[in-house]
Amino acid sequence: MLIALTGGIASGKSTLARQFVALGATEIDADLLAREVVEPGSAGLAAVTEVFGTAVLAEDGSLDRQALATIAFSDEQSRKRLESILHPLIQQLSSERIKNTDGVVVYTIPLLVETKSPLNFDHIIAVSAPVETRVQRLIQHRGMTEQAARARIHAQSSDQERESIADTVISSDCSMEELVSRATSAYLELTAGTD
Repeated sequence: MLIALTGGIASGKSTLARQFVALGATEIDADLLAREVVEPGSAGLAAVTEVFGTAVLAEDGSLDRQALATIAFSDEQSRKRLESILHPLIQQLSSERIKNTDGVVVYTIPLLVETKSPLNFDHIIAVSAPVETRVQRLIQHRGMTEQAARARIHAQSSDQERESIADTVISSDCSMEELVSRATSAYLELTAGTD
């Protein structure tokens, strides 16, 4: 069974994914794949450097993710150029990983709406939280400025767009304990009768 888990930045995806793994699923995380496709020596890093210049490289030759984010999220054209490089590489890698993984697979993919993933999901779960809640989480937990937090949220699809393609919507505007409980209920309902 292949489950897509989507949601905007700071919506609570990681909490849900951790709970699904605790209940027996295997997680494949698009954000981790995005790091993998731009590792030193990769074609992905070469393509990013060709488009955005060596200013996005750290001293050791690896990708300076913060420098890249600053440039890529400064305007829509830059962001789209970055996505046109990374998304096909991530999609190829995710397809390979999923094909080689048995059982319940949770594919955590923040940009499911934006990438129009060609994967054939059995179920799509969207996790949602109000923008103000997410802004506060980004400021508190990731040290972002309010302006940077809003820019990152604004660069992604809205909760409404994600919810429109989801089979299940989970609100994370609750306590951590309640969110874990909601994740557990959703997972057990989905996997009832599967081995």
